[in-house]
Amino acid sequence: MSASSEPPATDATPTPEPRESLWSRRYLSFTSGMVIVVTLVAFEAMGVATALPTIASSLDGQRWYSWSFTLFMAASAVGTVFAGRVSDRRGPVLPLLVSLPLFALGLVLAGTAPNMAVLLVARAVQGLGGGSVAVPLYVLIARVYPESHRPRAFGLMSASWVLPSLLGPAVSGTVTEYLHWRWVFLGLVPLVLLAAVFLASTVLRSGGVTSGQPAGRPGLVPAALGAGAATVGVNWAAQHPGVPALVLGAVSVVVLWRCFLVLLPRGTLRARGGIPVLVLARGLLAGVFFTAEAFVPLVLTVVHGYSPALAGIPLTLASLGWSLGAWLQSRWVDVGRHTLISRGFLLVTAGVFGVGAIAPVWSPGWTILFLWSLAGAGMGIAVTSTAVGVLDRSETTERGFNSAALQISDMLGQALLIGLGGALVNLVADTREPTSGVLVLAVVLIAVGLSGAHLVTSRR
Repeated sequence: MSASSEPPATDATPTPEPRESLWSRRYLSFTSGMVIVVTLVAFEAMGVATALPTIASSLDGQRWYSWSFTLFMAASAVGTVFAGRVSDRRGPVLPLLVSLPLFALGLVLAGTAPNMAVLLVARAVQGLGGGSVAVPLYVLIARVYPESHRPRAFGLMSASWVLPSLLGPAVSGTVTEYLHWRWVFLGLVPLVLLAAVFLASTVLRSGGVTSGQPAGRPGLVPAALGAGAATVGVNWAAQHPGVPALVLGAVSVVVLWRCFLVLLPRGTLRARGGIPVLVLARGLLAGVFFTAEAFVPLVLTVVHGYSPALAGIPLTLASLGWSLGAWLQSRWVDVGRHTLISRGFLLVTAGVFGVGAIAPVWSPGWTILFLWSLAGAGMGIAVTSTAVGVLDRSETTERGFNSAALQISDMLGQALLIGLGGALVNLVADTREPTSGVLVLAVVLIAVGLSGAHLVTSRR
């Protein structure tokens, strides 16, 4: 794995006109398939969260409610790592052609599940398929588009989340209420097949085998399986108070940490320049943003008395801001990626300051509307820039591993900081009077965000 800050030579791609659109005839098939796939995965993520309470009640599986998310996440981590390894060894075609049918199979199993056990298996299959999609898409973006087009391609991927974020919960709720919750899953299957048709010609033309030999990484597959198992262990321990659960939880956290040391580029946790610091930045960004976002509705409803609908507006605005930020970074071609990521960190940190600022009951809660929109824009700028920066610096035979590392770092950052956030709030306060806990959490997250901005600019 090359950690050099200088981009290596990449495989040849056609040289287009500088302003050639991603929707031109040359790229139309792949661009269409990419947008459909990302939109489907996003709709599934947003829709299932809305429909799952009804699903669990219908299948008499309320006590297994959280496991639907846990198994999906654990399987997604495993799928991500396997897709990265296969992409580097065999090319991105095989993992993409396997991931889409797997995702569709998971949808069919979930939509026809007679009980909660089958639904949980279906969610694991969906996780394997959904987790395997992003990595080959990243690798194909590097193959299909020239370097000058990649910022726009990643911006388009981010924009593909906007409609699902805005409409996904409402559409899922309407389908669940007026048709049946099973159609939340089954209704997406034809669209998965449509996406496969659009992508087929492009991925087959891209070639099935990478040139060169990827670097040997012993223990990668066991680490992926271990990370999935440890994720399940942590979740089980969290739901079963007692000494045995505490021991299992501690062991699972240690295993998870050791596995991630194998799954991330060497030097990531030391913020080594080049690819490692970009991968670390991705995890810090995800952890800071999503941890703070988890407490925005809580503060607005408990402290300020907002209705659930009003409390959700900042999250919607952040989604729009994310899309705007992703679009802006694709236009700022003369600004270095590290600078863009640092600016993104600062915008996210400003949003976290806003979360802390509205924690006291005397503060105006409406100010979070603007500040959390800024945080979303910061994520759109910075997250997209980490992907562009990593691909630009990756050897052809390491794009899969490095793309997978971005996803793994994202998951790890969220898991660790959201867990820390919940523990801090419970230690200092509680969810009925969260003000002091949220203030302490905001200070911690601001420190992490500012540290991330400094690391990215100082360790190129």
